[in-house]
Amino acid sequence: MSDIKVAIMMGSKSDLPTMDEAAKILKDFGVGCELRVLSAHRTPVETAQYAEELEKRGVKVVICGAGGSAALAGVVAAHTLLPVIGIPIESVLQGMDSLLSTVQMPPGVPVGAVAIGKPGAKNAALLALRILALSDPAVAQKLVNFKEEQRKKILGEKI
Repeated sequence: MSDIKVAIMMGSKSDLPTMDEAAKILKDFGVGCELRVLSAHRTPVETAQYAEELEKRGVKVVICGAGGSAALAGVVAAHTLLPVIGIPIESVLQGMDSLLSTVQMPPGVPVGAVAIGKPGAKNAALLALRILALSDPAVAQKLVNFKEEQRKKILGEKI
């Protein structure tokens, strides 16, 4: 088994500045992740193969980012039983096209969707951590600490 618990996939290398936000948070929490560029449309066979092998490798959650038609998360969800979180990447219509593509999955192929762009990537990582925390007390404690740090930061702000 690998120490990789979260697979982060993106449809194009140009998505890396967004997807790296998710990777940074996972690394801050000490959770192993790997980043891959695979396209639902340009590398469909390799994308399906990768998705089908994730569970055997010990991966627990998949985060997918894509722009435009944003089919990557849906294709991955069709090839695994792992939870898949879709990040709509800003594209032609400021990411609205990606958002709608991500959330409009047919019944039976669920994809969790977060906000467009970097804020969504950060929340995707935090959602993945919450999923992992269900079976990992160390991750759960780190999330408790993170929430407390956020609380203190807000309470410490002066106007």
